[in-house]
Amino acid sequence: MSHQQSESRPAFSEALKFWFKLGWISFGGTAGHIALMHDFLVDKKKWISNSRFFHALSLCMLLPGPEAQQLAIYIGQQLHGKKGGLAAGILFVLPSAFILLGLSIVYVSFGNLPWIYAMFNGLKPAVIALIIIALVKVSQKSLQGFLHYLTAAAAFAGIFFFNIPLLSIIIATIIVALIIRYFKPQWLHGDARLIEQESADEQTYFINKFSAARENEFEFKQVVKHLLIFLLFWLLPFVLLYCFSNDFSFWQRLILFFTQTAFFTIGGSYTVLPYVAQFAVGKLNWLTKMQMVDGFALAETTPGPLIIVVGFVGFMAGYHRFNASILMGSLALLITVFYTFLPCFLYIFAGGPLIEKSHGSSAISGILKLVTAAIVGVILNLTIFLGKDVVFPGGVAPAHLSLISLGWVFVSLLLLVKLRLNVVYLIGISVLLGLVRYLAGI
Repeated sequence: MSHQQSESRPAFSEALKFWFKLGWISFGGTAGHIALMHDFLVDKKKWISNSRFFHALSLCMLLPGPEAQQLAIYIGQQLHGKKGGLAAGILFVLPSAFILLGLSIVYVSFGNLPWIYAMFNGLKPAVIALIIIALVKVSQKSLQGFLHYLTAAAAFAGIFFFNIPLLSIIIATIIVALIIRYFKPQWLHGDARLIEQESADEQTYFINKFSAARENEFEFKQVVKHLLIFLLFWLLPFVLLYCFSNDFSFWQRLILFFTQTAFFTIGGSYTVLPYVAQFAVGKLNWLTKMQMVDGFALAETTPGPLIIVVGFVGFMAGYHRFNASILMGSLALLITVFYTFLPCFLYIFAGGPLIEKSHGSSAISGILKLVTAAIVGVILNLTIFLGKDVVFPGGVAPAHLSLISLGWVFVSLLLLVKLRLNVVYLIGISVLLGLVRYLAGI
């Protein structure tokens, strides 16, 4: 079924401006990334509809690597083809890589600087406010019936109380959805009135569930082409290091380890990072346990996915291997980031047609709606997980309540919701507040 789109294609320059901005302000991990992308792309610009946004996100959740970056690549590709996907994916991670590089150099040059952490601690309450807003918006548009609310609650309980891995929750949700589809398929689609309203709203978006896909034909030769291009990009730094490095064994180990990490660790950053920490600290001796903890702290102060901490691991590995060389540490960081995020482009460029083909299926749509409901429960868990450390920095107890942090969460909500303050300004004000608190000793 084909419908004419009421929204015109956005200019590439406008999209490029957004992807560049997103790379610098995407604090808060996956929940924060979803919040910012959904707010701009769905609510403000109407470049992609809510149903298409979460359909793609649900499928990206099943892939290895950072799902938010993969979603950005997918949307960029749907808007402007390969150049749009490349721009979205590269700009999503590049700013955080350079910020982390700068912080890593400061870390090894001057030690753990409290004022840097203080600045970004001031930002954390604002990030919590952004995630709360995202949670409310996503819940309103994704929970369309009792089954969806029940699934969200079950997903939250599973990850919050029983620490069930995200991938297990998603797989369990799909299995439940398949069983329900066999007996009561109408339950998967939710309230008929909400579905009708959603279908009517679809026409106001450039990319909607009726629009023709840019690349909807899955061809084996295209998959082979993408694999060969990926292999070329993978081999290029590898060969250069083989030809010009005096210690190729180190670079080979670094590249193979982070390639393996990128391909075989599924379930988000909280699955990948323990695996990286175990091998980098315990077996490869690239850095100490305390340095790994400091790396987590540095990664949390940067925009982009939390998995960017692997860049710090690479930096410390190169720094220690080459006799405290900041140059070699910087090169190792860039190589680590390159090999960690490169596979994301392969997944989307090669598998994009399958995502497009699946969005027209009523059966798959119903199953993924239930997966989206589970994602709401996961975002709620992330909100509480991150929020408790911000509001109760010394542990969850009345004596450890930070009234300043709690107050800034509410002020941030007021500024964003009522006064519609630009997120960039809120980030700047929050960082300044953190520095003032540090200097004032409060």
